[in-house]
Amino acid sequence: MMLAAGLILAAGGVAGLLLTRHPASLIAHPLAEHAAALPAPAGPIAAVPPAAGHLPARPTELTIPVIAVRTRLVYLGLTSSGALQVPAATSVAGWYTGSSRPGAVGPAVIVGHIDSYTGPGIFYRLADLHAGDRIYLRRSDGTLVVFRVTAVRVYPKDRFPTQSVYGPTPDPELRLITCGGTFDPFRHSYLSNVVVYAAA
Repeated sequence: MMLAAGLILAAGGVAGLLLTRHPASLIAHPLAEHAAALPAPAGPIAAVPPAAGHLPARPTELTIPVIAVRTRLVYLGLTSSGALQVPAATSVAGWYTGSSRPGAVGPAVIVGHIDSYTGPGIFYRLADLHAGDRIYLRRSDGTLVVFRVTAVRVYPKDRFPTQSVYGPTPDPELRLITCGGTFDPFRHSYLSNVVVYAAA
């Protein structure tokens, strides 16, 4: 019950996820849309799910080759008001420590900014992902967990599907979240969230 309450509070925080700038900020960075794909990271691929009773190592790095994302991961919790914390910088993504560790059963949740006054953020091209694209998470023990995108969805923030994003799953899964949709210049934020669903 406590877990369910925490998930609801965390999802509520996503509604205010990323304070961003008008999309005109992106015009100054046209190459962001055409960044070359990155090579897949090298290293031992972890068994998924792990052996019974084994807690996977924490994630340290995220790579999404097809949209040229490679970032270290910061660790995020909940604010005093129960909202999901967001990374302090737009250049990194963060793993929500109240979610599953990548490779363990359940959804691992990672959030990042789409943009800011200075230009594109780490998840600027998140909505460009398609089913089948690969996502790599390196963990502190050096192992990699490989996920494949299963769906990309855009949800109005006032109709964010808490259970679908944060709720339990029977297998190891991944959720990547950023802002998207229409930008509201009066609120200085986007009206929707982009959620990428992926499975190991």
